[in-house]
Amino acid sequence: MKCLRALLDTIIPEDDFPGAWEAGVGDYLGRQLASDLAKLLPAYQAWLAGLDDEARVLHGADFAGISPRQRTALLMRIEQGAVEAAWQIEPAPFFRDIVEHCAEGFYSDPGNGGNRAGIAWRMIGFEVSG
Repeated sequence: MKCLRALLDTIIPEDDFPGAWEAGVGDYLGRQLASDLAKLLPAYQAWLAGLDDEARVLHGADFAGISPRQRTALLMRIEQGAVEAAWQIEPAPFFRDIVEHCAEGFYSDPGNGGNRAGIAWRMIGFEVSG
C-alpha cells in the first residue's frame, strides 16, 4: 500500500488541492480492482513489485522511501522503457494504464469512490447543479 500511495501521489501530487491519495484515488482503485478491473489485480501487484525493485536498483530503497524528485525521475524512465530491474510485466504500457486509472479516480463522480467530496471538480471549477 505504501508503494501504491507513493505512486498515486507522484502522478497527482498535492498542491493547493489534495493529491491523489487524499482525494480518494486509492479507494477508487480498490473498488475497481475488486470489480470491473479484477482481472488486472495480478498485473497491478506485479507492476508495483517491479516499481519497488527498480527503486532499489537505482536508489537503494523502495519506491515509497525515495524522494518525490527521485520518484518522478524514475517514473519518467519507466515511461520511456528505460528500466534496470527485471520486471514480470512490461512496465511502460502498464504505467500508461495506471496513469489513466489514477485520472479516472481523481476526476470521476465521487459515487465511484474517488474524487472525495468533489475536490477535483472544485479544483477545475465544475459546478454540480441540483
